[in-house]
Amino acid sequence: MNPSTAFARVVVDELLRGGVTDAVLAPGSRSAPLALALATAERDGRLALHVRIDERTAAFLALGLAKASGRPVPVVTTSGTATAHLHAAVLEAHESGVPLLALTADRPPELRATGANQTIEQAGLYGGAVRWAVDVGVPEAGREEAQNRYWRSLVAKALAVATGALSDDPGPVHLNLALREPLLPEDGGVEPAGPWAGRPAGAPWTAALPSPGFAATAHRLPPRTLVVAGDGPAQGLEDDFPWPVVAEPSSGAWGRAGALRGGVLQLGAAGWLAAHRPEHVLVVGRPTLARPVNALLADPSVTVETVSAFPRWADAVRSSGRVSRVLAAVEGTPDAGWVSAWRSAAQRAGAAVDAALDGSAALTAARVARDVVAGLPSGALLVLGSSTPVRDVDRLAVPRADVTVLANRGVAGIDGTISTAIGAALVHRGPAFALMGDLTFLHDLTGLLVGEGERVPDLTVVVPDNDGGGIFAQLEPGQERYASDYRRVFGTPHGRDLVAVASSLGWAASLVSTPEELQAALGLGGPRVVVVRTDQHAEAALAVELRTAAARALGR
Repeated sequence: MNPSTAFARVVVDELLRGGVTDAVLAPGSRSAPLALALATAERDGRLALHVRIDERTAAFLALGLAKASGRPVPVVTTSGTATAHLHAAVLEAHESGVPLLALTADRPPELRATGANQTIEQAGLYGGAVRWAVDVGVPEAGREEAQNRYWRSLVAKALAVATGALSDDPGPVHLNLALREPLLPEDGGVEPAGPWAGRPAGAPWTAALPSPGFAATAHRLPPRTLVVAGDGPAQGLEDDFPWPVVAEPSSGAWGRAGALRGGVLQLGAAGWLAAHRPEHVLVVGRPTLARPVNALLADPSVTVETVSAFPRWADAVRSSGRVSRVLAAVEGTPDAGWVSAWRSAAQRAGAAVDAALDGSAALTAARVARDVVAGLPSGALLVLGSSTPVRDVDRLAVPRADVTVLANRGVAGIDGTISTAIGAALVHRGPAFALMGDLTFLHDLTGLLVGEGERVPDLTVVVPDNDGGGIFAQLEPGQERYASDYRRVFGTPHGRDLVAVASSLGWAASLVSTPEELQAALGLGGPRVVVVRTDQHAEAALAVELRTAAARALGR
């Protein structure tokens, strides 16, 4: 057996012994030993292998698999620019604490910096975005026993670091794998089932996401405390939590812990907030969505403390006076009248936006966000795209504890969203749905390309199509004084028929225009794309109308 083949088989075996159940491969020549070892493992029933032709799609698919399952997932590429295409997903995994393993095949040292084909400086390519990076030594003949121990130890450590087993800080790991020719095995890649040479005796080391092991201290909360739950785990916020909670959809508190519907509408109503301002804000997780949240956290009259599941924490306005790892025993008595006022206000604001949404004959993107959440079956998975959809759900939808919500809020990019949703759908037990804008959809079209022999997800992708970057119409660029350049540099109309685009890539696709048609489409099962055509400027005007209606309902 040549050294590259032996190396690949040992690496894959140790990954599986360490708890890996899924792997993603983007084919290439230099990575051939790993590709064949993964294929053998799948044929033996030890692994689910997912193959994609686009490395960026492959990386975000792995991200979705890891995000939804909580298990480490490797993505394997060949050398050269293929490795650069993983970078966006690595960054997202870094900021979100997702155990992604980037396994990049490379030329051996003697071919680097020589102009050899498909060769770049891959070692350290992802910089500080990975928890650990190793330029792995080249496999060599005659040192099988020592190298076998080295390879297995290396993989075990990579899994431990990626899952945060020792640090409580899960995240991506990069193993750069230098391989010499010959790259293909003499036996054609078919290896008999059974233990591989040099496998250690005893039970395998198993990776598992940790629970924070830090000593818990009691949190004394003032009577008028507001909890802001951002993206990520929300341990300690139980269903009977007595203080009001403004929870982002991808937080563990959404639909639980007394989370308010559309709490950001209350924070954005200046008059109401002035009369009901909290004296203290407890931040759990990483808030990324709403400007009114940051404005509150920046208010010098409000004290702020942060609870983070990881040893890194969000403090965008640098206001936290205390940071802790565990929300343990909570002491203090809420101001019952103040809490009641927050809950009552959320109900009034919700009723006001419902009336405004239902009063329009058109199926707007805002209504789609509300109605998609309401129409999902219990146990469903919902993946939200960045930009407008996640914000519409945050403001308008009724939170649901029986739906799992995921979003790429680490870096909050629109790239790779289809692939992330497919990865999450493939490991979710139940139907899966995704809500994303048209540019987010177009940005990851290769994610729809599910090749022959690949598992097909039960995923329905709902796309409000406003023919471009509609979120900008709701931000400063949408103001009248920028109108002359808006369409070209912000609105960016694409002019494509998204139903035809999705159909050309093998997905069932349809255009809906009424709430009834939308609900019917949600019940058809996937893989499916459902498109709703909307208008950028009409959606911007509706957003103002909804904020005004909520503020009017809140009064003081």
